[in-house]
Amino acid sequence: MDLYRIKAGDGVVWITGASAGIGRAVALKFAEKGYDVVASARSEDKLAALAEESGPMLGSIEPFACDVTDREGMKKAVAEIEAAHGPICLAIFNAGNYWPTRGEALDIEAFDKTFGINFFGVLNGLVPAVERMKAHGKGQIVMVGSVSGYSGLPAAAAYGASKAAINNFGESLKFDFDKLNIRVQVVNPGFIDTPLTEKNRFEMPALMPVDKAAAAMVAGIENGGFEITFPRRFTWLLKIMRMMPHPVYFFVMKRAMRWNKQELKFGDTTPASVVRES
Repeated sequence: MDLYRIKAGDGVVWITGASAGIGRAVALKFAEKGYDVVASARSEDKLAALAEESGPMLGSIEPFACDVTDREGMKKAVAEIEAAHGPICLAIFNAGNYWPTRGEALDIEAFDKTFGINFFGVLNGLVPAVERMKAHGKGQIVMVGSVSGYSGLPAAAAYGASKAAINNFGESLKFDFDKLNIRVQVVNPGFIDTPLTEKNRFEMPALMPVDKAAAAMVAGIENGGFEITFPRRFTWLLKIMRMMPHPVYFFVMKRAMRWNKQELKFGDTTPASVVRES
C-alpha cells in the first residue's frame, strides 16, 4: 500500500503561522485548489482577513487563533478543530521566528525564544495531531525547516540550530511514521521575500518571491518526497557546500554573503529583525 498523501476532500489542512509570509500564501494556494483549510496564528484580525480573502475560492479558510508555545492550548486546539471541522489529514507546522544571533553579542534569551517557537512550537502541535492521525489510520505531517539547518550561516546561530533540529527530528520520525501510514515531510526553503527576511542586513542570494515559494511548497506536499527544497539553484549549492572541507565552505560563504564587509557590533544585542509568524 502506498503511503498516505492528502487529497482535496479527505479532511482538514491545518496550518500554523498562517497570518503572514509563506504560511499565509500556502493557505491561499490550498484554498484555491479546493482544500478546506484551518489557519492558525496569534493574530485574530489577520486570520479574519485571510479567511475573507478566501471567500470566492473553491475551498475555504477557517481562522483558529492559537499560540504554538502554549502546550495545553495546542492540545485543545487539535481537539476543537477536529470537533468543528473534521479530521486533520494534513498538518503544516510553519510558525517560526528569527532573532539574528551574532558571535559578538550572544543572547541566551534569543536561543530560548527561538527554540521555544521553531522546535517546541512544532512539537506542541505535532504530538496531539499525530495521536489523532493514528486513530484515523492515516495522515500527513509537514514541518518547515530551512537551508540554514544544513550548515552554519552568518547571524543564524539560534535560527539555524533550531532548523537543523527539525531536519533531524523529521528523519528520525519517518522510520516509525511510515509504519503508521503517516507521511512526514520537511520543507527547507532558501531565502524567501517575507517579513521574516526583509530586515536582514546581509546579502540574500536567490531571494524568492513568496507566491512562487508557496507554489513550490504546495507542489512538493502533493507530489514530492521527504524533503521539499527551493529555489534549487541555491539550496542544492548549499547541499554541495556542506560536503566541502571547512576552509572552503567558510571562504565561499563569506564571499557570497559579503560577510567580511560586515562590522562587528560589540554590545549590540538589539535584533535586526524580530518577526514572529504564529
